[in-house]
Amino acid sequence: MRSYIPLALIPLVFWFFCCSTDGIDEETIQTTDEASKSNGLAKVTNVTTTGTANDYTFSVSIESPDTGCNQYANWWEVIDLEGNLIYRRIMAHSHVDEQPFTRSGGIISISGNQEVYIRAHMNTNGYGTSVFKGSVENGFSADVLDANFAKELQNQEPLPTSCAF
Repeated sequence: MRSYIPLALIPLVFWFFCCSTDGIDEETIQTTDEASKSNGLAKVTNVTTTGTANDYTFSVSIESPDTGCNQYANWWEVIDLEGNLIYRRIMAHSHVDEQPFTRSGGIISISGNQEVYIRAHMNTNGYGTSVFKGSVENGFSADVLDANFAKELQNQEPLPTSCAF
């Protein structure tokens, strides 16, 4: 008996093999983004870089359900793929009326081809799962990271000391 793929399924098979990246498809990212909003989590929406090897500045855009100092994105960070903190940018205040918002930070001491995660943290609910992954040389793209990945970093210095507004 010969097996075949019905013509109606060819676009679906093509999409499955050609359009998903690293096993994370756009539907998964969109579902994760919606869950982040409803759970009061921040998500990274864009990452750009300037500089040279071992002397980079990252500009990170974050969308977060800030309501004031009682609930706000209090930092973004760069971590390696093993979960080690490379850099943390502390937010001194909430961004209720500026969504999404972009803040720069550095000096970030990595090579141009080192892959890293960039993720955001809420003072109330911890790490979001909508992150960016990539390298300076190859660029960064949206990815999904388990909220418990390197969760212990939320207790590692530097940490915010206050919230201005």
